[in-house]
Amino acid sequence: MPLRLALLLLFTGLAAGCVSSGYESPLQTGKGRDEARVAYVQLGLGYLRQGMSEQAKVPLKKALELDSGDADANAALALVFQAQAEPELADQYFNKALASRPADPRLLNNYGSFLFEQKRYDQASAYFLQASTDTLYPERSRVYENLGVTSMRLGQRDSARRQLEKALHLNGRQPRALLEMAEMSYEDRHYVPARDYYERFSLLSGQNARSLLLGVRLATVHEERDTAARFGQQLERLYPGTPEYQQYLSEQ
Repeated sequence: MPLRLALLLLFTGLAAGCVSSGYESPLQTGKGRDEARVAYVQLGLGYLRQGMSEQAKVPLKKALELDSGDADANAALALVFQAQAEPELADQYFNKALASRPADPRLLNNYGSFLFEQKRYDQASAYFLQASTDTLYPERSRVYENLGVTSMRLGQRDSARRQLEKALHLNGRQPRALLEMAEMSYEDRHYVPARDYYERFSLLSGQNARSLLLGVRLATVHEERDTAARFGQQLERLYPGTPEYQQYLSEQ
């Protein structure tokens, strides 16, 4: 939807909602301004989901003109700048959002994910830990998954296992956590649970270079030569230039 049409519809809806109250402009009341701000943020996020990050800035700027401290608008702009590979600006807007809502688990998890992307693992872990304390947060399993992966990057293997297990207890349908547990179990030579995790992963997700290499290794351990060959062929066909394929060749 073109931006001008989207904004026209936005204000048409707001104005229609205020006619019965006798107001000429939806922005003359606190309620109207709040509704406009929320609508602007949703419009900006809609553009961002479509990969239109430049267009997303226009309604988000409008939202901040209505309330410069709005956590949702600042958080949305942080995601925009993260998508545009401008980490300093993303960091700035994440912090503005958290200044308004410091205990919001969604903001804490999103900021932690940004810090992880920047390889700031110690800081990312701290924000994930803070987000995990909200026991009513519906995406808490994702927080524990992020926490487990971060702990792996920090070399904290025992913590990572506990956190990934917690993530899967909360929600057993998390491919990333299942693959991490499969690989960790394989490395520990716990081949039966490794295959169980791997099979659960395969039911939920398409394969990637890392998972195909693990598939070859598990099939080899369980003496399933045809399966190992099939995974190896997929790895060669789909990911020939990857470190995983080079590792596969060295193990043959």
